[in-house]
Amino acid sequence: MDWQAIIIGMSFGFIIRLLLLRVDYRQYPSYPHGYLTHLALGFIASAVGAVAVPALVAKDYAAATFLVLVATQFRDVRDMERSSLHSLERSELVPRGSAYIEGIARVFEARNYLIMGVALLTSVLVLLHSLAAGVVGGLVSILAAYQIRRGQTIGDIAEVTEGKLVFNDAQLFVNNIFLMNIGLNKIREEILEQGIGILVWPLSEKARNIISNPGQRQAIVHDVTAILGTRMDVDTPEFTPMSRRDSKSGCVGFFVVTAERDVSAVIEAIKRVPVLESTRAVDPDYWQKRFS
Repeated sequence: MDWQAIIIGMSFGFIIRLLLLRVDYRQYPSYPHGYLTHLALGFIASAVGAVAVPALVAKDYAAATFLVLVATQFRDVRDMERSSLHSLERSELVPRGSAYIEGIARVFEARNYLIMGVALLTSVLVLLHSLAAGVVGGLVSILAAYQIRRGQTIGDIAEVTEGKLVFNDAQLFVNNIFLMNIGLNKIREEILEQGIGILVWPLSEKARNIISNPGQRQAIVHDVTAILGTRMDVDTPEFTPMSRRDSKSGCVGFFVVTAERDVSAVIEAIKRVPVLESTRAVDPDYWQKRFS
């Protein structure tokens, strides 16, 4: 086998795993064993991708078959992430929701295949052309992977504005969208003083379907509280983040009580919430829009 091609391919594959492994506002993974697990899987994925073609060129079909079997096991990564996040849900004041968890699990599975692709391309270029061609191909692959990594966000498909929280007797509204009933006068006063109302207006019919999805709305309230905190506790269910949709306009009203009242920060946090894959249909112009 050409060990130079294998080493360069594995190096670029592992580098892309390091670059994609970071703690963001979702706070996952955020513990040492989580890093170790994903780095180990990334190393295996880069090795599989880098060794595949040199093994075939060397007519080592047994090794190539073994590598294919290893690659098929990466589908178990999704199950591992799903079960881990479902276990963490029990201790979350504001849970992610099943749709968000499934999206995160799919991402971690797909990243291993992305690593394999980068390592495979790099090793092939070194094997068929030169070391310089492999390095250039690896760098281009890393840039392309960063483009693929970023999907649509709520800010791309909807307009996010501040709404006004008002009470009609015990009924809480954000503008004209009903949220819930609050019985205690003390809680009503705190909500009017500390609560934040937000309106999310869809920019298209497709966006309307996306933001009306309960899983997408749960992802929004989770991300807002993960970033800005919440005054909600186990004994104050009245401060639970809430969302309701106006069936006529498609606008979704949100209510949240963050640790510090900062309307602009809440709006920015909502704009950055990713659009979940399970909530959007296939858009034929999606890739053209992303890379234009």
